[in-house]
Amino acid sequence: QVQLVESGGGLVQAGGSLRLSCAASGSIATINAMAWYRQAPGKQRELVARITSGGSTAYADLVKGRFTISINNAKNTVYLQMNSLKPEDTAVYYCNAVALSGASFFNYWGQGTQVTVSS
Repeated sequence: QVQLVESGGGLVQAGGSLRLSCAASGSIATINAMAWYRQAPGKQRELVARITSGGSTAYADLVKGRFTISINNAKNTVYLQMNSLKPEDTAVYYCNAVALSGASFFNYWGQGTQVTVSS
């Protein structure tokens, strides 16, 4: 089992910045990759950024060049630095961890943190 706790959301003006944090605990040695997803009202949850245990990263086209995902292994924490925020970035942001146990992958989710960008 992996537990994820997000923090860092809030209200910011367009053009501003926020940094989200996601602290992992439990069976963290089994984590294969971590990611940030977001879900806006009336829309499906979408992948924002992903980082693997090896440090490889991937981003949604909409956030490339503005968002940066990183990980602090000593603190078991993954971050999402969000710059040049736009109103369309408004959503609940969820931390995700994919853990490998035996031959099966398991998805774990945080409770979500609200990000609101005002115009």
